[in-house]
Amino acid sequence: MNVWNLDFNLLKYLDVLLREGSVTRAAEQLGITQPAMSNGLKRLRELFEDPLLIRTSEGMTATERARALQPLVRQVVAQAEAVMTPEDSFRPEDSRRVFRIMTSDYAEATLVPSIVHRLRREAPQVVLDFITPSDVSYPDMEQGRVDMAINRFNEIPGSFHQVTLWRDSFSCLLNRDNPLVEHFDLDAYLSAQHIWVSKTGFGVGFGMNPDRLGGLGWIDKALEQMGTARNIAIFTRHYQMPALLAMNNDLVATLPSRVARMQAENPQLIIKEPPFEIPEFELKMAWSPILHHNAAHRWLRRLIREEAEVVTRRELEKVAHAGPGAAGGAGA
Repeated sequence: MNVWNLDFNLLKYLDVLLREGSVTRAAEQLGITQPAMSNGLKRLRELFEDPLLIRTSEGMTATERARALQPLVRQVVAQAEAVMTPEDSFRPEDSRRVFRIMTSDYAEATLVPSIVHRLRREAPQVVLDFITPSDVSYPDMEQGRVDMAINRFNEIPGSFHQVTLWRDSFSCLLNRDNPLVEHFDLDAYLSAQHIWVSKTGFGVGFGMNPDRLGGLGWIDKALEQMGTARNIAIFTRHYQMPALLAMNNDLVATLPSRVARMQAENPQLIIKEPPFEIPEFELKMAWSPILHHNAAHRWLRRLIREEAEVVTRRELEKVAHAGPGAAGGAGA
């Protein structure tokens, strides 16, 4: 093969084909017709003297040769795009690009609505595909199959780029008729039945065991360091659930303050500061170095950072307007 005669577009086709595993989805991602994509695959097969993608019972599957080529092709395409793409080449108002973003349920509840609202104004044809942590692995991100992850990370590969979007504390949600409301101290907290909520890591989550509370997160780690533990009655992976479950007057939900404050207008719930210290956490955005210089990716990262600042500013304004004590919520 004479590399000097190689059509660079074919490498882009191969990059997207191997990432998507589908001629139809690859064509959509590149903004070309399916016949054009099929013709590109035919030329690639001739060029590499390998079928590259073969049809199996599970769909299109990459050959061994294709799997070996994938990281090399991704790196070449990314570097070429960084060199050849002008700063102002990406036009969000005209783009039909699909961005795949891994988000925790926490990020979806607090940040995603603001991102989507702005995108509908500035890039109405852009498609956002939000996927859960259970759907993603670090290799998926590393190879650029996922554009970015917005999450709380205990650890992340050192090669990834990352930025902190904001910091958040914890608050407790209780039914106003909960008998613990009037004297919500540590003894009262420990005597309650609790709602546990989290799903932040990569990979499939398995069932929880109430007798094995180690590794459950910031709240239970803080209690463990105090030599005690809470009684967890409900485990959930969705941050919208605790507000519904806390309507029971014998349950307490401890969750990020931004999520708790979404219930500030709910007349049946009250927000309390936890009666012990729980360290704050950071919501971060992380992405592969392969996509770092991509013009469209840079645009989206900038937009997300700006919207995170908008959300934070609105939160501060609400707290200031509510007056003293509002940082912990009503009744804190």
